[in-house]
Amino acid sequence: MTRLRTLLDDRLFIPAPNGRGVLPTPRAEALIPLVAGVLRQIRAILEPATFDPVSSDRVFTLALEENPAIMLGPSLVQRARAGAPNLRLRLAVPNRKQIPTLLESGDVDIFVGIATGAENAWIGRRLFDDDFATAQRKGHPRGRGPLDLDAFCGAAHLLVSSEGNPFSGFIDRALGAIGRSRLVAMSVQSYAVAPTIVAGSDLLCTLPTRMLRHFDASLDLFAPPISLKTIGISAYWHPRHQEDPGHQWLRAQLFAAAGSVELN
Repeated sequence: MTRLRTLLDDRLFIPAPNGRGVLPTPRAEALIPLVAGVLRQIRAILEPATFDPVSSDRVFTLALEENPAIMLGPSLVQRARAGAPNLRLRLAVPNRKQIPTLLESGDVDIFVGIATGAENAWIGRRLFDDDFATAQRKGHPRGRGPLDLDAFCGAAHLLVSSEGNPFSGFIDRALGAIGRSRLVAMSVQSYAVAPTIVAGSDLLCTLPTRMLRHFDASLDLFAPPISLKTIGISAYWHPRHQEDPGHQWLRAQLFAAAGSVELN
C-alpha cells in the first residue's frame, strides 16, 4: 500500500472520522472500476482454456491422402456434425515436405498417413492397420474363383501411382522378387478414381482392403496371390497443440472414426 501511495502521489485511504476503519479518497474511488477490470482479465488468463463444440465455429484442417480420406471422411464428418453443427472440417492433400512447418504453425491440425517420414518431435497414435485386396468388376469374365498367381500375372492391371514410375510399384517389385511379372495396362494418380474404372472394365486393381470395401456393391474382392506387408495409418500432431481443448476434441472424433473403420 505504501508503494502505491508513493507511486500515485495519493494517500488512497484516510482514517474514518469516527475512528472505525478507513475511507477511500476520490483517487481511490476512481481506480476501483479500473482495478476490477484488471482483476477480471487476470482471472481470465488464469482460467483453464475451454472449448464448446456446440457453439464453436472453428475450422480444423487435416492433411491426408485419398486412401485414408475415403475411409475416415464419412464417419468423421458425421460425428463432427452431430456434436458441433457450426464447426467446419477441411481435408487437404498433404505436401510431405511442408507438413512439419504446417503442423508447427497450426495451418494443419493433424497429419494422417504412414509412419515413414514422421518426425520424432511429433505426437502420434496408430489409427488402424490395413492389408490389401485385389478387386475386379462384378461379372468379370474371369469368374469368381480363387485368384492364383498365374491368373493374377496373366490379367491386365490398373495401378495407382502418384510418383515415380507410373507403371511399376511395390507389387511389381514383389513379383520380380519371385521371378514373375504382370501387365499394368493403366495408371492413375487418384485412389478415388480407381474403383470406378475397375467397375467399368476388365482390369484388376490391388488396393487397401478397407478402402475397397466402400465399393463392394460393384466390385468383387480377392486375396492377392502374393505376400504383401500390411500398412499402418497413424495420426500425428505437433506437441504445442497437445493441451488445446479444441484439438483434444478433434482427436477424439478422429479416433472414434478410426475405430468404426477398424470394425468394418
